[in-house]
Amino acid sequence: MKKKQVSFDAMVKFFMYNYKIPTKRDIDQLNSKLDRIESLIRALPAQTKSSKVKNCESSPQSATQSVLDLIESSKKGISITEVREFTGYNDKKLRNIIFYLNKMGKIVRISRGTYKAA
Repeated sequence: MKKKQVSFDAMVKFFMYNYKIPTKRDIDQLNSKLDRIESLIRALPAQTKSSKVKNCESSPQSATQSVLDLIESSKKGISITEVREFTGYNDKKLRNIIFYLNKMGKIVRISRGTYKAA
């Protein structure tokens, strides 16, 4: 009984399929998708840093300064959620800034999550 000969190309295709090795066609498809995504990103309007900080007349030099300015502008105190809405900063960044400002003595904690200038 004779065994059927397997071609080298068939063996390579078998290994590429089983080990999930991408082919040139797969890479070309990914490149075309990336090109489409990049063109969509370029078409988006550019957001500047000044558009993120809403109620500040002058553009602050640092994130810490912008948060401090917001807290100082509030007479009764301001909550973290309000600061997040005004600045657009994420929670981790705001927690670090608040901790730093509190440690420096520039702000005072009124209640949980609410601060005012010292």
